[in-house]
Amino acid sequence: TRPSWSEGKKLALEGCAGIPIVRLNPFGILDVKRESEETLRTCGVDYTIFRPCGLNDSWPSNQRPIFSQGDIAVGRINRKDVAQILVSILSAPDATGKTFEAITIANSDGYYPPASSLNTALGRLESDSINGGKGPSEEVVRATYALMQQLLPGEKQSANELAMGQTYEQLDKGEEGRLGKKGEEKVEQAGLAPSS
Repeated sequence: TRPSWSEGKKLALEGCAGIPIVRLNPFGILDVKRESEETLRTCGVDYTIFRPCGLNDSWPSNQRPIFSQGDIAVGRINRKDVAQILVSILSAPDATGKTFEAITIANSDGYYPPASSLNTALGRLESDSINGGKGPSEEVVRATYALMQQLLPGEKQSANELAMGQTYEQLDKGEEGRLGKKGEEKVEQAGLAPSS
């Protein structure tokens, strides 16, 4: 949804609105996703919309997920954890009628192991039907954004400074990513192409 935000909201939430995939929006993919989500919400069937953030197979798996709403999450999650969350959602009634994102917290010292059930965390999320069908209020979204920005990987914790194809670690070291500098990314080198 971020490409459709007002300029004021993009500035206020730059840490998630200025990330490469949002800034570049290759082939309008995020617009297609937003339209698809809107169609699903209004089609009359039970649904859950789960938006995993920053798919990264090098990120540790079997980690604790952190859920948020409002399309403000930025971070990393391993595909294995995405699969585990998707399977858990199938038997979690508290996920129904909700849209949410997830990242995971790397648990190097064992302090934050994954919960045995996601029901408690999913139960704390707001239904899409609240606030006149708009989901969580702007106040809740902005407060959640402020918290989620503290969980970004890296030392700079500045996702809006990333170039597409650049890692947080490369940003911290001042290194260029695989697709070039921010604003000069060579997206065609990523092998991206619209599907037919």
